[in-house]
Amino acid sequence: QLQASGGGLVQAGGSLRLSCAASGRTFSSYFMGWFRQAPGKECEFVAAISWSGSSTFYADSVKGRFTISRDNANNRVYLQMNSLKPEDTAVYYCAADPRAGLHLNPADFGSWGQGTLVTVSS
Repeated sequence: QLQASGGGLVQAGGSLRLSCAASGRTFSSYFMGWFRQAPGKECEFVAAISWSGSSTFYADSVKGRFTISRDNANNRVYLQMNSLKPEDTAVYYCAADPRAGLHLNPADFGSWGQGTLVTVSS
């Protein structure tokens, strides 16, 4: 089970840190990802991190501004979002999957959290 938090209203140029808490004792075996969905748009890949945290992946639109990290000891994954833009406004979801291989698409993830709303004002 995944529980995302940390969303809110922020001005353009500001920062937010999203957190996703995962239940279960095998968290370190899960590939973790963040996705977002803006109103009227499809679900979009934002960032992903490998089981150990040694590999990270980002959408071009957030590269250099967002950082994904994980704390396997506390079953958490984070998304640090800096230099936020109005186009970053969306509901952000964390996702998890234990299968091997690269996970960059929604269909690659079997477990999803409930989402947290990020609103960036101009």
